[in-house]
Amino acid sequence: MQDTQTQVKTLRTRAVRFIVFLGIISLFADMTYEAARSINGPYLEILGASATVVGVFSGLGELIGYGLRLFSGYISDRSHRYWLIMFVGYGVNVLSVPLLAWTGHWQWAVLLILAERAGKAIRNPTRDAMLSYASSVTGHGWGFGLHELMDQIGATIGPLLVSAVLWWKSDQYTAAYLTLFIPAVLALVTLVLARIAFPRPQELEIKVVSLHEHTRFAPGFWLYTAAAMCLAAGYADYPLIAYHFKQLHLMTDAWIPVLYALAMLTEGLTSLWLGRLFDRWGIPVLMGVVVLSTAFPALVFLLPMPWLVLGVLCWGLGMGAQGAILKAVVAHLIPRQRRATAFGLFDTLFGFAWFAGSSLMGYLYDHSIGGLVAFSMVMQLITLLLLFMYIKKHPWIRVHR
Repeated sequence: MQDTQTQVKTLRTRAVRFIVFLGIISLFADMTYEAARSINGPYLEILGASATVVGVFSGLGELIGYGLRLFSGYISDRSHRYWLIMFVGYGVNVLSVPLLAWTGHWQWAVLLILAERAGKAIRNPTRDAMLSYASSVTGHGWGFGLHELMDQIGATIGPLLVSAVLWWKSDQYTAAYLTLFIPAVLALVTLVLARIAFPRPQELEIKVVSLHEHTRFAPGFWLYTAAAMCLAAGYADYPLIAYHFKQLHLMTDAWIPVLYALAMLTEGLTSLWLGRLFDRWGIPVLMGVVVLSTAFPALVFLLPMPWLVLGVLCWGLGMGAQGAILKAVVAHLIPRQRRATAFGLFDTLFGFAWFAGSSLMGYLYDHSIGGLVAFSMVMQLITLLLLFMYIKKHPWIRVHR
């Protein structure tokens, strides 16, 4: 008995180390591409793109970033070449960003933005599956929440870094993008170290008997996925929000990434806490956050300072719940041997909804900002309704200890 407890304790220590390794990789990667995300909207506006272009290509980027995950997840489950997929994905993901420094036309810029999203699509199902193996020891909510916290530390530092460069270099976007070579290289170096330390991450998972072990999808998977799709469709992407700030001259260029950093800090600080609450109370935690985040479209798009700052904080809180809870639920619903495929399928459908919603909101911005706000808020209210239906039909997830 004591030997078993010692083994579990040792496995937990290794699992936490592995989660931290993945978190450090994500920290540097997020420093790179989230920094770019905070200024891509204003940069495209400078290059002559319209709000519709920003909305469509932001949505298309998310579609690619999520849509390819179905195939990469399937390949990961079939081949078990976890680290190779991670190297390819992270390489494309982080190295596409600094190359934006040399684009002179918005058409070339959006191609690199799409390439960055494609790289993320290649590696994410594999990373999430690896994370789910380790977090089976720590609690899925806590494991995904800790990873999200470290992820968002990078997402906070990166925008602040490019903000400092823009302030120092008088709004020279070329210098801001070139600076991001540094965290990109650090992410890849840390990935090499993680591969050496943990060659077989799937061995970190504790084997338990599951009611869903012999089914491809647990009851309620599709209803839950539909709720997540509605949330994605109604959640305005930050490039469109930043475009709004730039278009109406609500602040200087250097302050736009600072607000994004504030949102990422909010996301990071709340993610671990939300993950803990999810491990105890389940999906109602997600519903509570959606209630709060429903206010962000009106605050961001209709009101001036300081209300738009409050809107950005609400937006970041909602993103924190998406990072810490959405995937943790999927980890409960899918058996181990199909995990990467399931994450890929979930992400693909989530991405299609994000693309459709983002494209529509970009169009609405050019024609009716009030219509944009109404659409966003209605979709989040539908999300709440579907989640309520889910927990009424499948109460087993409501309390997880």
